[in-house]
Amino acid sequence: MKKIAIYILLVLPVNLSAQISTRLEWTRHTSMPSSEVLYYSTENKLRWDNFKGRPPADNSKTAAITMSGFGYNASMKSSKGKGELEISVYCYFNKEKSWVKPGRNTAYILNHEQHHFDISYIAASIFVEKIREIKFSVSDYNILLPRIYDECLEIMNKMQDEYDGQTKNGQETVFQEKWNKIIENKLSIITN
Repeated sequence: MKKIAIYILLVLPVNLSAQISTRLEWTRHTSMPSSEVLYYSTENKLRWDNFKGRPPADNSKTAAITMSGFGYNASMKSSKGKGELEISVYCYFNKEKSWVKPGRNTAYILNHEQHHFDISYIAASIFVEKIREIKFSVSDYNILLPRIYDECLEIMNKMQDEYDGQTKNGQETVFQEKWNKIIENKLSIITN
């Protein structure tokens, strides 16, 4: 009996530190209802009819709000003694939490809002690249994966804040034009 226990203790750490293969994919299938979300696509840009939320009844200068982000689902599968980590990444726009005030639905403002969605996609793409660079093991994937996700959320939030701060929510046309170029360049690198 002692031999079996010692054998298990010796084998277990090896298996926990063994690398696992990672399968990574973009998905448009999540638990979020499709009626409430729009998944990112470089071909399909936002339209004003995607903004289903109700704007607040205040006097703020905010013309529209885009609620977007990214997420992932992960599962570990084992077959024939080998582990495979499956990760599905998605970038979404929440229709129900995004809104535009009446009379403010211009092409200029829609472009500004589209870039918020683009920034979410840029951050999701950084997340994907970081995952591709990591060699996960059975013992660390459930620690590293959330850590990488949180890092990329920080990148996204910082970029969103800089974008709105420098453009003054799109009101500074010179800075808006600079950000249009920055975002378009980042997207062209990702998609090529």
